[in-house]
Amino acid sequence: MVDYLANTEINSQRIAAVESCFGASGQPLALPGRVLLGEGVLTKECRKKAKPRIFFLFNDILVYGSIVLNKRKYRSQHIIPLEEVTLETLPETLQAKNRWMIKTAKKSFVVSAASATERQEWISHIEECVRRQLLATGLQPSTEHAAPWIPDKATDICMRCTQTRFSALTRRHHCRKCGFVVCAECSRERFLLPRLSPKPLRVCSLCFRELAAQQQKEDVEEQGLGSPGPSAYLAGAVCGASSGDDDDSDEDREGSGDADWPSRVEFYASGVSWSSFHS
Repeated sequence: MVDYLANTEINSQRIAAVESCFGASGQPLALPGRVLLGEGVLTKECRKKAKPRIFFLFNDILVYGSIVLNKRKYRSQHIIPLEEVTLETLPETLQAKNRWMIKTAKKSFVVSAASATERQEWISHIEECVRRQLLATGLQPSTEHAAPWIPDKATDICMRCTQTRFSALTRRHHCRKCGFVVCAECSRERFLLPRLSPKPLRVCSLCFRELAAQQQKEDVEEQGLGSPGPSAYLAGAVCGASSGDDDDSDEDREGSGDADWPSRVEFYASGVSWSSFHS
């Protein structure tokens, strides 16, 4: 699947075309031995609503971005090393079909394909690439994954206090540890989550208590080795306010381009194959 495509002219042309579509805002993708294995449009469940995204599967990375003009211009390029990826198939519902979760230590999110066949193709190809990448690097599969964010529309009330009702004036926030939708009062604390950011991030009250207790326990165990006591840690990164509220990701702030694509219902009912894999 990979070996005979590496270093071929057609593979070089395919990768060059992807780089061209992302333009100067994207990172260079051509590397010796890197192969573009497949591409297609998947629906990504973002914070505010599900949106079409272009995905490219290479033998060592998964790349996705926003669609401005299909096969002509993409933006907001994201690159995920495949050795960090774990997949989880999600159950079918009347409203949501052909879904699975892409999980990494830094970010986890749900995507869906236009058909069950395309979903199975994506999953089988990604899992095979992950298996090969882990074998090549000697790494073990990742066991820690970031919690996916619950979509805003999933709840009208705070998922912690269950009392505050969201409105135009009462904003929704997301806990960076559990991904729950919470009110401002239930997410006043910040905690340093090194896997996600060098800055302390917003967490809900329950996660803050659990994280602080775990940190204090670790500090007490390390005190005998001359490590800083719990007060030094708590006075620094744990409770410090972050430099700005980053509840809205760059994807949620995007505007142009999304309106040119079919709605969720039309996307599923179109019967069009949105993905292709190279062999």
